Amino acid sequence: MKPNSHLRHILKAITWRILGTLDTIMLSWLITGNALTGLKIGLAEVVTKMVLYYFHERIWFKINLSKSGKVLESRKRHIAKTLTWRGVGTLDTMVISWIISGNPFTGLKIGFAELITKMVLYYLHERAWYKIDFGLEKRRQRKLAEKEQNHE
Repeated sequence: MKPNSHLRHILKAITWRILGTLDTIMLSWLITGNALTGLKIGLAEVVTKMVLYYFHERIWFKINLSKSGKVLESRKRHIAKTLTWRGVGTLDTMVISWIISGNPFTGLKIGFAELITKMVLYYLHERAWYKIDFGLEKRRQRKLAEKEQNHE
């Protein structure tokens, strides 16, 4: 494993957390009617979600979903990652929202609202990062080899 894969996953975690935090703040504000509560919930998640996301990325980096021994790099993999991350993320959001608001139903409302918004945002984030080769040396080398073959 190349050290750049760690940096790739750290950068993905940061970019995702920015998107996710903005979404959480807005949803929490809309649901509670209180901008400060929305801000508290969104900012509290920054640390927990960064740590959880990094480990989620590391686990998926090691998972091989294909029968041929070749890592499945497709929309199916991105959908599977979206669903597993959403499960982890929703539980985290529900607990943090409950703690900050003091109301378990507020945590449930925010968590369920995020099921839709976060899955759409996460899938789009995954697709964007899929187009970037940084930290994926084998894929970069394979693409270069394919380009060379096409120019021969």
